[in-house]
Order: sequence, then structure tokens, then C-alpha cells
Amino acid sequence: MKIGIMVEGQEGLTWKRWFRIAERVESLGLDSLWRSDHFFSVMGRTERDSLEAWTSLTALAQRTRRIAFGPLVSPMTFRHPALLARMAAAVDLLSEGRLVLGVGAGWNDDEHAAYGIRLPPLKERMDRLEEGIKVIRALWTGGPIDLDGEYYPLDGASGNPRPRQQPGPPLLIGGDGELSLLAIVARYADEWNSHAAGPEAYRAKRARLEEHCRTVGRDPKQIRRSWMGGVLIAKDRNALEQRASWFKTFLTALQDVPADQVIEALRSKSWLVGTPQEISLQLGEWAAAGVQRVMLQYYDLDDMDGLGLLAEVAKTI
Repeated sequence: MKIGIMVEGQEGLTWKRWFRIAERVESLGLDSLWRSDHFFSVMGRTERDSLEAWTSLTALAQRTRRIAFGPLVSPMTFRHPALLARMAAAVDLLSEGRLVLGVGAGWNDDEHAAYGIRLPPLKERMDRLEEGIKVIRALWTGGPIDLDGEYYPLDGASGNPRPRQQPGPPLLIGGDGELSLLAIVARYADEWNSHAAGPEAYRAKRARLEEHCRTVGRDPKQIRRSWMGGVLIAKDRNALEQRASWFKTFLTALQDVPADQVIEALRSKSWLVGTPQEISLQLGEWAAAGVQRVMLQYYDLDDMDGLGLLAEVAKTI
């Protein structure tokens, strides 16, 4: 199993923090670095800095040399897929082929409303996601491309320069919706990123994905399996309780949780919580369920020691 770090970029990310995290993740030998694609805090803390996703990925392509990276995930509602295809191709070239393009259907009502972006009904979002993927992959061939789409028609469109990776960067699709979303994963994804609440829930989602794969005649082993979830790690129990106090002040969902119950509250949400040895055992359960890569949500953007502890864990699994 590979361990990647996922930064919620809308919750206080600055250039200084981003570059420090990137340097640390790269030097520690961790697998990858990911970030969300949101315009403002999804916790209602709009005063927090929110570094624009694709600008930060462009900088990351130049500031690192080894790690894989990408958005987790870019909603198809935020940008026309032709624009997303060209941005991804440029960043892939700049990074010499290390980009993974994560896409999703979009979900945050308040965010869309605040910026005047229409959030379609769920079925239309799924249709747009699927059609958008077709546009992206078509443009990565260079063109000219004609597509008679319902939402994103192309008429002689060009996609040059093409990405470094061919036929294009790996396409990651995030989500767990058992009907439409996992069907799209089965047809198009190179990697599926789940947010399932625990290994048993993940097994059920994975079984449903495999059903969709059989329907379309695709080998499920062709799709890399990853999971995104929160992590609270510290060197010992006392340090863990101190870290829990920080999380209570930062995460609005914990405001009403008694201080002595924060650790258990996070565990109940399927977070990885504990010392490096405990985290390693918890990751073993995810590996046994079939997860090949984890993207661990890392909220304290100034805690470099925790990244070092996760690198210790990575050596044990």
C-alpha cells in the first residue's frame, strides 16, 4: 500500500505552507500529494485562505521531481472539460508525466451558489461527468476533434500540446454512488477513490464496482483502488490527546464534542487515529479490503512532525 497526503486547500492553505508540505512529502519518500478543489472553506470559515487548486498544482509540478500529484477532485461543474483537458496536459508536461487527473461530478450547493455556478440535478451532473471525460480524453489525442455532445460539443477542436503521459494522465474518479457513479468508474477510470466509512463499507462498494465492471466487460484489476480519509497521528498517547485538542478547535464538526471524546468521535467517522504502530495496523485492515493507495487528509498544515510519523508508517506496510 502507498501512502499519499491530501491537503484541504480551502482550509488555510498559503504558498508558504504548500511549498513546505511539498518539500517534506517529497523528501520523506511518501507516495503522492493531493489537494481539494474548492473556492472557499467547506466548514463555513470563509476567512481562511483558499489557494486556487490548479495554480498550486502548476507550481507543484516545478517544485517537486518525484511524487505523483493531482486534484482530489476537480468538479466538472467548475470548468469546461476542454479547459480542464488543456490545463491537465500542460501540468503533465511541466511535471514530466507525474499528474493524476482526479474528477468528480460536483456537490457543494453553497459554493456553487456563492459564485453563480449552476449545480445541476444529480442525473445531469452524472451525464456531464461522463461526457466531460469523453471530451478530455478526445482532446488528449491532439485533434482536430468533432464530438456531437449534449453539453460539450466540439467542432474541429485541437488539444495540442498533448500530455507527456500517453494516451493521457491516469484518470481518477472519486465517489461511492452505487448506481451512476460507480458505473462511470467501471467504464472510464484508471483509479477509483472511495470515501467509504470503514473497510466493511468499502468492501460492499468494491463489490458493486466489480458488478459494473462485469456488465461492461472490464477486468476490475485494471482500476487502481484508493481511499481518502482523515488521520490523527502522534508519537504517544499524551501527544495524541494534545493533537486532539487542536482538531477540536479547527474542525467545526467537533465544536460540540466534549474534549475527552474527540479521539473516539474521529474514530467513529472512520478516521485513522493513533500512534504510528496503531495507524499501521489500521491501514492493514484497509489493505486487506483491497485498497492499494490511501490519501490521508492532513488538516494541520504547520505540523511537519506528523508527516514524518506517517513516513515511518509507510515503511512498515
